[in-house]
Amino acid sequence: MLVPLPVKDIMQTPARTVDPETTIVAAARRLRDEGIGSLVVERDGECVGIITESDIVAVAAAEGDTDALTVGDVMSTALVTIGPDADIETAVERLRTHGVKKLPVVGADGLVGMVTTTDISSYLPHLSHRSLSAADRSDRPERRRFTRPDTLYENDDWEFESYGTADGIDVGDHVRFTKTLSERDVEQFAEVSGDTNRLHLDDTFATGSRFGRRIVHGTLVSGLISAALARLPGLTIYLSQELSYRGPVDIGERVTAHCEVVEQLRENRYRLATAVDDSDGECVVEGDAVVISDPIPDPG
Repeated sequence: MLVPLPVKDIMQTPARTVDPETTIVAAARRLRDEGIGSLVVERDGECVGIITESDIVAVAAAEGDTDALTVGDVMSTALVTIGPDADIETAVERLRTHGVKKLPVVGADGLVGMVTTTDISSYLPHLSHRSLSAADRSDRPERRRFTRPDTLYENDDWEFESYGTADGIDVGDHVRFTKTLSERDVEQFAEVSGDTNRLHLDDTFATGSRFGRRIVHGTLVSGLISAALARLPGLTIYLSQELSYRGPVDIGERVTAHCEVVEQLRENRYRLATAVDDSDGECVVEGDAVVISDPIPDPG
């Protein structure tokens, strides 16, 4: 299913708290005994700071009588929080912007949980990569357009642009593939894959879902990445693919897959940033892939 995840669906609950008058030694014992990495500092029910393992390590390495220090003496008061209904990509941006690894989750009634980079990485394994929108590519040097497709056939509804060299792929090469995901596509995909989830096939059932309508299978949407890779020069073979689903695609919507070669790992192995955009240019699937690029076999 394709749906942006809110922070409340992945946060740790309850968030552990501590009083600012608690000694550092007592706070350290709590971190150890409870197997956690931080404590939110509360005074009179209000979040006033945070103390982490790193803070306590710094205290332990300092000179002087550190045993007398309290949490309030060493806590970080520049507290960065997030709301429970914010999506996890907003959380990622906040973590990056402020250079922190943990975000207390604060709702209308106060502290409700904690979300960390570790929590988020389980859902967005490619956090270090950006989606490939048209705006991202507009200021990049244009590669030579590659017009010889190594595919058996093309369809009038399909569009593609591939930039690289005829002899194989290289860092900076990119490809775009566009097609409409039709009712027939969805029905055929359900048949050949066995994924007959009523969310994709039954209007009445889907109306009662969180989407309020039928949507395209997520795997069918991400399959356009494979179609794009097939239109890079050379024979491209998948080794791995990591994906994050960021939004639904309506049946009958025209979508575009983008792939760009971002790193050469070995002689013929490459890492690519991959994405699929909906008809409004919004990224609905994002991730990266590792492929082998072999020469085209000689048909003779």
